[in-house]
Amino acid sequence: MTAAHLHGRRVTRLLAVAAGVSAFALVALVSLAPPPQAPGSSDAYGYVQTSAQGSLQIVTVPGDAAGVTVTRDDYSATAGVKTLSAGSTNKDWATLVLFLAGFPMTESNVTVMMRWMRQENGPPDWWNRNNPLNNGWGSGGGSGFGSYDTLVTAAANCAEALHSVGGYSAIVAGFAASAPTAQIESAIWASPWASSHYANGAHWSYTPVPVIASPPGTW
Repeated sequence: MTAAHLHGRRVTRLLAVAAGVSAFALVALVSLAPPPQAPGSSDAYGYVQTSAQGSLQIVTVPGDAAGVTVTRDDYSATAGVKTLSAGSTNKDWATLVLFLAGFPMTESNVTVMMRWMRQENGPPDWWNRNNPLNNGWGSGGGSGFGSYDTLVTAAANCAEALHSVGGYSAIVAGFAASAPTAQIESAIWASPWASSHYANGAHWSYTPVPVIASPPGTW
């Protein structure tokens, strides 16, 4: 076999190998490329395109992609003595008694307490003698006509009286359960707090109690 013939066969083999490598590279390139996107399709693909300058990441997001909603816990401020004192209204005082007594400060509980206060001292001077409920517990006055140095002291003594006097147990149970207003009010009428028992409810008013602030220095 001549040298020319051997050289020709060597060239043929090299071309065949080169063709095979080219075919393999083409198959690999096709397998790495992103699949074609059908017309009208909203699917998105992310892939890495390599160039001489480095690696470029391409991410496509469809226009109709759904957003993610993140739900967080609510935050609320808890009522306290300083907060309620700053409000200085009869509603604040009613809420303060509930707070100091450890009762739920629900709207129904506050409503009952404000109605009760109205029966003892009318809204225009609900802070009378700094004793809105005419409480005799620690006020130094007989039959509940004593006074307190501040409305905060009055609220603390009222809360203590409710838990300390056995005759108020039904009232305490009602407030603690945030029971219907009628249930708590019936317990108030039956309690020894007022000797008249509010005429067993005949003198009880159900109209909304106006919210009125007390004068400076009462708290």
